[in-house]
Amino acid sequence: MALLQISEPGQSPQPHQRKNAVGIDLGTTNSLVATVRSGSEVILPDEQGRDLLPSVVHYESEGVSCVGYEAAEHNSSDPLNTLSSIKRLLGRGVADIKTLGDSLPYEFTTDDGGMPKINTVHGAVSPIQVSSEILRKLAGRAELTLGGMLDGAVITVPAYFDDAQRQATKDAATLAGIKVLRLLNEPTAAAIAYGLDAEEFDDESQQRTIAVYDLGGGTFDISILRLSKGVFEVLATGGNSALGGDDFDHAIANWLRTELDMGETLNVYEQRVLLEVAKSTKEELSINNQVELDILDTRLVLTRDCMHQLIDDLIEQTLTACKRSMRDANIKADSIDEVVLVGGSTRMPRVAAKVSELFGLEPKCTIDPDLVVAMGAAKQADVLVGNNSTADMLLLDVIPLSLGIETMGGLTEKIIHRNTTIPVAKAQEFTTFKDGQTAMSIHVVQGDRELVSDCRSLARFELRGIPPMVAGSAKIQVSYQVDADGLLNVSARELSSGVESRIEVKPSYGLSDTEITQMLQDSFSHARDDMRLRALREQQVEADRMLEDLRAAIEKDGQSLLDESELQCLQVTLDELKQLRDNTDDHRQLAAQIEVVGKTSEEFAARRMDASIKQALAGLSLDDALK
Repeated sequence: MALLQISEPGQSPQPHQRKNAVGIDLGTTNSLVATVRSGSEVILPDEQGRDLLPSVVHYESEGVSCVGYEAAEHNSSDPLNTLSSIKRLLGRGVADIKTLGDSLPYEFTTDDGGMPKINTVHGAVSPIQVSSEILRKLAGRAELTLGGMLDGAVITVPAYFDDAQRQATKDAATLAGIKVLRLLNEPTAAAIAYGLDAEEFDDESQQRTIAVYDLGGGTFDISILRLSKGVFEVLATGGNSALGGDDFDHAIANWLRTELDMGETLNVYEQRVLLEVAKSTKEELSINNQVELDILDTRLVLTRDCMHQLIDDLIEQTLTACKRSMRDANIKADSIDEVVLVGGSTRMPRVAAKVSELFGLEPKCTIDPDLVVAMGAAKQADVLVGNNSTADMLLLDVIPLSLGIETMGGLTEKIIHRNTTIPVAKAQEFTTFKDGQTAMSIHVVQGDRELVSDCRSLARFELRGIPPMVAGSAKIQVSYQVDADGLLNVSARELSSGVESRIEVKPSYGLSDTEITQMLQDSFSHARDDMRLRALREQQVEADRMLEDLRAAIEKDGQSLLDESELQCLQVTLDELKQLRDNTDDHRQLAAQIEVVGKTSEEFAARRMDASIKQALAGLSLDDALK
């Protein structure tokens, strides 16, 4: 017999009450928000039924006047106060932005932390503030549609976003009042949206390798994923955080400028007009073979073949990144089972054709490439907020660049290598360089080169209170923790005393325009030189240690334990080592001289040890000494 629960009117329980969770695709050109309803992902439109929200914010003297379509209408008439493509600025410094050239024709200033700010009629605003306005607009759209406050959101980011860019995205969401459940890599979100992990597997032992090619308005990502039932494992990721459809627009705009003989220097109004024409032309050429243009009393014809000549170099850069990621994943193109196209720029037939040619497969694009990322994020948000407790989904993303620490000689010791699955925690032990050292400077770096000068500095902090010991005796454990969002925490602990220091790595700006891609390219092309330089630096550090130790020992005991000729011989070998250390670039030659000094000083070291033992035993009987 079933038992019935009786409740007072209006107080009956709601067994199917759901939390309001959304997925947000914060894009360079367009942004959108999605949720899960009745088990399906749906895009939440605005009051006019439009799915997309142009990532544009317009400022007036009082503040933000409008966001989205209304703001985009001011692109040509008020370009300095109409901010678009702001995603390209997230996590970057002013020096980095200069490499973007004319793609962002704004007036910049900087704050004390090095973060760029854009001068508007309202005042200087940061990329984080502008992005927060876009996110706030999307959150408002979602709350209006869902009929309540949001309980959380999954926000997507390019897989190639570095730590600073991810942190800037999270800060923008916090400023917009959004609880971030997770930052999710865009290619992984696309794979989730397609449901590639579950429906088409006969048993759990089957696996499929997927290439997700994501070309948006401002960024390009390629991710190689291994999918099995319930598990998304990212084998490798690559791309360029400053390459996208915007660059195609600029290539066409430059062609227009040349054809119209407008000169090299354009004002911001002329730039915006050309870019608007270039964008519409690009979209039309995705459908037609040629476009006739009437601009500045001049008639121009741009054919699809001509556009291909303008943009093929840019497409080739994406294909090069694809090949590199396949090498990183240790697979070949014929091992790819499926290719997924993501991002509005993949609508261009030329892009789809080039991708198909590279992988030898017809790309999968049954879901609108503009919508797929937000839909996958919504599906993940539904799981994380607790609405779908039966979902069996495990996401194994990776970090794009190695994380390491500076060691003596300006060397990089990698603690977490690139393409390591996150979340991850790794620790490594280091020691002191000098006798009595009571503090250690920790320099956190990111990159895959051997020298710190070729990597990117993330943070610095100090560990103080180390007990004074002989050099090499202290044990300093440095721990790196990367969370599911790709954000880093570093701690350093001296094991004998327990003294500890830690830092949450939160840089205010990120890598430059081409720096991420260039860092990886350099790590390959300079690998041999880097290893030679590393070997040289290691021998230089060993030479410095030997010179310092022996000179201190000579000053203390040289006169009493060595005769004049022995002392002179040892001094000569030390002088030769110092001269070689400062002048040679051959690590083998320096290692050989270190060995010579070691053999020359063996007798001196033995006498010092004997003298120490005699001093320790002075005044003791044999029985006392043996106790």
